[in-house]
Amino acid sequence: MSARATDILGTFAAALFAATVAHAQCPPQVPAQGAPLRGAAPLFPADNWWNADVSAAPVDPQSSAYIAFIGANRRLHPDFGGTAAPGSTEIYGIPYAVVDGAQPKVAVTFDYADESDGGGVPFYPLPAQAITQPHWVEGGAPAAVDQRSQSDRHLLVVDCTHRHLYELYNVWYDTALARWYAGSGAVFDLDANDRRPDGWTSADAAGLAILPGLVRYDEAWNPAVADIGHALRVTVRATNGYVYPASHRAGATPGALPMGARLRLKASVGGQDPALRTADPNVRKIFRAMQRHGLIVADNGSDLYVTGTFDVRWDNDVLNPAFALLAAGDFDVIALGWKPPAPPPPGLAGLVLDPARVRGGGSVFAVVTLTAPAPAGGVAVALASSDAARATVPASVTVAAGSTSAPLLVATRPTRRDAPVTITASAGGAMLSAVVTVTPR
Repeated sequence: MSARATDILGTFAAALFAATVAHAQCPPQVPAQGAPLRGAAPLFPADNWWNADVSAAPVDPQSSAYIAFIGANRRLHPDFGGTAAPGSTEIYGIPYAVVDGAQPKVAVTFDYADESDGGGVPFYPLPAQAITQPHWVEGGAPAAVDQRSQSDRHLLVVDCTHRHLYELYNVWYDTALARWYAGSGAVFDLDANDRRPDGWTSADAAGLAILPGLVRYDEAWNPAVADIGHALRVTVRATNGYVYPASHRAGATPGALPMGARLRLKASVGGQDPALRTADPNVRKIFRAMQRHGLIVADNGSDLYVTGTFDVRWDNDVLNPAFALLAAGDFDVIALGWKPPAPPPPGLAGLVLDPARVRGGGSVFAVVTLTAPAPAGGVAVALASSDAARATVPASVTVAAGSTSAPLLVATRPTRRDAPVTITASAGGAMLSAVVTVTPR
């Protein structure tokens, strides 16, 4: 085998390995409460609205009025932490669970069934531990304790095998009937940018996913993570309708921000960078995320409460005073419903076949490459052979989201004479070709 064939075989194996890893990033033991997720990277694809860079987005004309409605001197507060007291059931922040594809699925009965996913059938991979053990459900008490009137009682579950996120609002498990209940529920494909239908809620009032917007300890306090690459979830006391990326309203208060509005920490206030008001490098990283990605209004609650995960490693003696250094007046509201300009779709960059000559009946390794990483959903590259009787290719190959290449095999058949066959790849109006010569045995 030639050196190039060895390289392509290595690329082929690497691509398969990467795909396997991407779809099976599971902790050693599951179910797990609060296990690290995806190497502390943003959970959705790079072009998802949670991950958009809004540092250059235009300011909304009514920004000052919206900030005045909140109160320019209203201070930020970290709505996350550990237990309320050492060893207590009550917790701060929203916990999440990680399960794998073997986790049995259960049925959930919803109050808002017409806007929820999978109601009434086995659909949600909920860990049994959440029924009787503390700290799996928001608020801290087990799901079998009915506290639906006291808190939102969110239950968030990541299926690390299939990379699906399941989220429930106002959860309760009725032990007498052995049945799960919730206000609403939704499932999100972490490899896609699917938005809820207009008018639909999720487990959050805005119709958004919750977990991708939480401040996570494995990002903020990880020195290997230079940038928290996503926006953060925030609440305000009242809202008025909704704008993209939200899909659901939960209020009609004149002068209030809509669900889905995004606040951005200013780069300069009085000639000073407000992110530098804290000397703590980890909190400063959180503030930088507010400047680059902003805060997305996702629910009604206390003004400027920024939501994070439940994690006993959080130190609120550090977080609380640091967050209080920022006020609503340090933020702009960016243009409501703003979307970043769509990048041009990646084009074809190359088609490599190796070896260029092969005895009939043998296989040829091939790789198609793009000019840039594929967006969410991937890029389908159409394939064709000029002589399918001697060399065949699949009808297409998909370059996975975030990748720049995809491998494939060209199968050949025996021939009595040298037969040059042209393999073509096409995508986005561009076409590339390469020739393989099929030789007699």
